[in-house]
Amino acid sequence: MKLNFAQVEETLTRFEAKVIPDDHPLAGKLNELFGEHTFFFFLDENVLNVVEPNESTHAGALTGTVVNLASWSDAHLTSLSVHEPEATEIVVILETEH
Repeated sequence: MKLNFAQVEETLTRFEAKVIPDDHPLAGKLNELFGEHTFFFFLDENVLNVVEPNESTHAGALTGTVVNLASWSDAHLTSLSVHEPEATEIVVILETEH
């Protein structure tokens, strides 16, 4: 599920990060590492994240969870170390059900 503009904006209200757009040079490398995905990558000062849709709803709304895929491996934030996906406690409302 590719997030739309409103869903990206909602995600960015939940934690401070930068969105890596599809046309960013880093996006190609991330697709090499993680495969072609339909989601956006979110990069913050500590980790590389994605939002994965949840199977359940919260108060009648479809939600997603922020998941960490990699962490910075150096103090200069130039290299990422990939690890097993780690779900966070950050939940994002993706779409309200009508």
